[in-house]
Amino acid sequence: MNLRQLFLSHIAQTTPNPLAIEVERAEGVYLYGPDGKEYMDMISGISVSNVGHCHPQVVQAIQEQSAKFMHLMVYGEYVYSPQTKLAEALIEVLPPSLDNFYFTSSGTEATEGAFKLAKRYTGRAEIISCFQSYHGSTAGALSAMGDETYQTAFRPLVPGHSHIRFNEVEDIAKITEHTAAVIIELISAEKGVIIGDYNYFQLLRKRCTDVGCLLIFDEIQTGCGRTGTMFAFEQYDVIPDILLIGKGFGGGMPIAAFIASHSVMKTLSFDPILGHISTYGGNAVCCAAALACLRILKEKGFILEVESKGFYLQQSLERIGFSKISRRGLLLAVDLGSQEKNFKLIDQCIQNGIITDWFLFNTQSMRICPPLTISYEEIDKFIRKMEEVKLNF
Repeated sequence: MNLRQLFLSHIAQTTPNPLAIEVERAEGVYLYGPDGKEYMDMISGISVSNVGHCHPQVVQAIQEQSAKFMHLMVYGEYVYSPQTKLAEALIEVLPPSLDNFYFTSSGTEATEGAFKLAKRYTGRAEIISCFQSYHGSTAGALSAMGDETYQTAFRPLVPGHSHIRFNEVEDIAKITEHTAAVIIELISAEKGVIIGDYNYFQLLRKRCTDVGCLLIFDEIQTGCGRTGTMFAFEQYDVIPDILLIGKGFGGGMPIAAFIASHSVMKTLSFDPILGHISTYGGNAVCCAAALACLRILKEKGFILEVESKGFYLQQSLERIGFSKISRRGLLLAVDLGSQEKNFKLIDQCIQNGIITDWFLFNTQSMRICPPLTISYEEIDKFIRKMEEVKLNF
């Protein structure tokens, strides 16, 4: 069998008709097939490749660390440079209260760890999240999703989960002394880039403080420069008790984290000991890649340019006839009016060498979130390709 046949026969599929685009290499904003066909990756592997594919600094860090050592032992027992240096670099870009890091292999693991931490610290059981919010696909994260389309087939779910409406101030009253934590995105990404209201988050923070529950910000998709600041919460003057990061954090390597204060995090170390463990959490090679990625993001002017690039991209799309766009930084949702029209356009984009996507809870909108390294010339090239697609649409 050829590679495509092997893929279809032996790699688990999650949709009836996978894209099955064969990729031989990737660089910057581009993917390349074995026949040399070029694709512009305008979704960054779903907000993962924030510094582009195979950034030289990230590749160098991976190569240098892998030549020293890779896996040593289960998380949290050995002292080694990539992990501790990464923590030191993160401390420089975070508020003082977020100074303790539990590194994981994926965003959904970070979510699960945060849930356990909140329950352990508060002694409470209820987790509150928003309807149609995506925090991962494991059992606990799925229970927090609040969407029957994705939940029904996997019931019974983890008990103790309740849901509120995003941006609805009156629902904040549902947070009580029984609540262990509220988990929320500042920008509801999978609903099509719904921007959180500033006042809503001020009131949410106050309510959580008043009732003694922990506030968890899920910045797995919106963090690491994607929205024009290192973290989206910086735009809201609100600090969470627990922060989740992932996706773009590792420069393409599988790493995420849940972050809290030392006083909160230490509760996982006793009654019982090993309150949370992860075989690959804080893997040396992944930490080295994440540290290189973070250093790129911290370069002078890098993140400041994200908003100007996003504005330019939005204006360019509007100029060629896409009028309904929701955006923050380089995270955009283009409303096409219907799922049928959106899926048809996405398919035609692929034929013309552009990779875009849809949103989990908003199938009528097209996802556009290119690498933050995209140049203005590459944005112009993308727009020319989109114009070609529109002519045949």
